[in-house]
Amino acid sequence: MTTVGAVFVPQLPPERLRGVVRAADEAGLAELWLWEDCFRESGVASAAAALAWTDRLHVGVGLLPVPLRNVAVAAMETATLHRLFPGRITVGIGHGVQDWMGQVGARVESPMTLLREYATALSALLEGTSVTTSGRYVHLDDVRLDWPPPAAPALVVGAGGPRSLQLSGELADATLITCGTTPDGVRQARRHIDTGRLAAGRSGRHTLIVNVLAATGEHAAERLDAERRAWGFDPAQDVGVAGDASTVADAVRRWADAGADTVVLQPTSDEPDPEGFVRFVAAEVQPLVR
Repeated sequence: MTTVGAVFVPQLPPERLRGVVRAADEAGLAELWLWEDCFRESGVASAAAALAWTDRLHVGVGLLPVPLRNVAVAAMETATLHRLFPGRITVGIGHGVQDWMGQVGARVESPMTLLREYATALSALLEGTSVTTSGRYVHLDDVRLDWPPPAAPALVVGAGGPRSLQLSGELADATLITCGTTPDGVRQARRHIDTGRLAAGRSGRHTLIVNVLAATGEHAAERLDAERRAWGFDPAQDVGVAGDASTVADAVRRWADAGADTVVLQPTSDEPDPEGFVRFVAAEVQPLVR
């Protein structure tokens, strides 16, 4: 079954979050995803607030840029969220936007090496293991969480290029792909992920999560076109959908048929009614997909 989620875009001020998450919770949205875009809103603080304000909503953080946080801090934050809100939180990690990493003095020479070292250490810490490692970027000396999650959570890695996708397949349990990925791009991503999984001898299901631009209501097509252009996407490519619930549900199925397990609908940055958008996704689109 395909999971349908929505994004709270960080172009909205933090004080709008409460109303959106409550609307999502009341409407029965499966998943609400938050971003940690520099220099807008904290993914961890926003997730903790969203979870505390709701009763059943599953929250995803997509993603934490690994250059910004010591891996022990990320492990503590992730473990705390899992213990406070069991079964309701997913935290992804990834390279981050390199220009932003450069602005804060955190850009590294080899993002791939950092992500590999970081993902390996984070996974071990969340399993409750004592970790000692001295890599190129990650250095830990007998570090063990006092309060690891009761069960190790799935490791989710954000990836886009072939090497990052292969690395995610090798190390992670799930991959998060940004908006701008066409259904054909999802198929290609699956192939790269499978290459990594095969090389690592991994079996079982690897969850693929993809963000898809979406707009509904008044001037939906115009808003979607402007958003595509703002992101630098080719308007001729299948990287978004505008229309009513049936049209959006058909688009979700295109990405699902291409290999996505979770399709997270991303409103335009000028969405006039964010609460209405999550209600639309939950009450109108989600039932048609299921």
